[in-house]
Amino acid sequence: MSGSRHRVVVLALPMTIPFELSTPHRIFGRAYSAAGEQLYEVITCTPEPGLVSTQADFQLHVPNGPEELERADTVIVPASYGPPGLFEEGRLPDDLAALFARIRPGARIASICTGSFFLAAAGLLDGRPATTHWAWTERFQRLFPAVSVDADVLYVDDGDILTSAGVAAGIDLCIHLVRRDHGAAVANDTARKSVVPPHRDGGQAQYILRPVPEAESTSTAAAREWALRHLGDSLQLRDLAERESMSVRSFTRRFRAEMGVSPGQWLTQQRVERARQLLEATDRSIDLVAQECGFGTAQSLRQHFQAALGVAPTIYRRTFRSNGARC
Repeated sequence: MSGSRHRVVVLALPMTIPFELSTPHRIFGRAYSAAGEQLYEVITCTPEPGLVSTQADFQLHVPNGPEELERADTVIVPASYGPPGLFEEGRLPDDLAALFARIRPGARIASICTGSFFLAAAGLLDGRPATTHWAWTERFQRLFPAVSVDADVLYVDDGDILTSAGVAAGIDLCIHLVRRDHGAAVANDTARKSVVPPHRDGGQAQYILRPVPEAESTSTAAAREWALRHLGDSLQLRDLAERESMSVRSFTRRFRAEMGVSPGQWLTQQRVERARQLLEATDRSIDLVAQECGFGTAQSLRQHFQAALGVAPTIYRRTFRSNGARC
């Protein structure tokens, strides 16, 4: 990486969406180490310095040019609805193709919403899994058949290239990157500063076709809050349903409608998240961490942790306890 801070370069393309363009600045710009050191440097660049058109009723002035891409540790391509030919034929104009060729070899690349179209058109997603906004996935797959499109997830992490769905999923992706770089404690602190959820698993459904609940409709919020305080207990589905005075069937249906996953899947996600925090912040044994998170045994913790994160708990602890400020 360049310098002492991880350098994030955000690419402002014509007809960009201001919300998605500002998301990386909001998240990475608020990531600090426990010692109060800013962990990222965030730079915005554009193909030609000057005014950049947006989907809003204003333009943005971006003084930095494409040379910034050559010095980036991470490049983020937010949503944009230009240029002509991209969304109709799946091709980039020669100048934009040359622009993506300037990205430093070894740099991590991520897209937000329709930014994935630019990555795919540049050939960066061939043979890889990816996602985009649910409303565009059918067209995306048609234009880029070499890409394995997952229309039902918030974001896809394929190592050096990541893609996300629209709007809020871009926030989830950025927080995920902070978590991947610096661990749960830094990511949670960053999320709190922006008043957003600290963790939504990438595999969570990005769009669920359902009506908006009526104001008087029942909710599972109280049960979820109670469960988070009792993750170490042997929680049963009926225990959660009883907290809301619902039948198990009604509770399960309502829970899935609200959260997009089953109660069991949600509990596992929360227990893995709690394990991450304990592994980073304490010296408790793997057995004790497993008990406090509700997995019961170290073997169960290892299985769920490996399935969720692709790494063993001991390796995760070694990474973030001994090198917690890595980028």
